[in-house]
Amino acid sequence: MLSIIEEHLAQADLPAYVLKGDTKPKDRLAMVDAFNAGEKAIFLISLKAGGTGLNLTGADMVILVDLWWNPAVEDQATARAHRIGQHHQVDVYRLITQVQLKNKSINYKNKSVTLWTKFSVVPRIKVH
Repeated sequence: MLSIIEEHLAQADLPAYVLKGDTKPKDRLAMVDAFNAGEKAIFLISLKAGGTGLNLTGADMVILVDLWWNPAVEDQATARAHRIGQHHQVDVYRLITQVQLKNKSINYKNKSVTLWTKFSVVPRIKVH
C-alpha cells in the first residue's frame, strides 16, 4: 500500500520520506530528523517498521491506511506524533476501504467458527 501512495505522491510532485522494514537504522534516524526539521511535509511509514524509536514532533496529521489486526499497533503508530516536544495539534484519520471491511469480516467469521468449534460441546449420539 505504501508503494502505491508513494507512486501517486511522486506523480503529483509531492516529496515524501518512506520508512519500510528494510530501511537502515542510520537512514531511519536521518529521515526522522529531517522530517521534524520540516524538509519534507509527508512521511510514509509502514506499521511494521514504525514500531520503535520514532519521535515525529514535526507531524500534525496521522493517516492510517493499511490497518493492522492489532489496534494497539495502530495506537502506537499514532503515538509517534504525540511526543514530548510536540507543539502542533495532531489529527488522526483511519482510511478504510470496502475490501478491508470485507476481509476483516471474513477473518472475524473464520475466528468465530474456529472458537465455536474449539469450545462448543457437541452432544454425542449413540447409534445402535
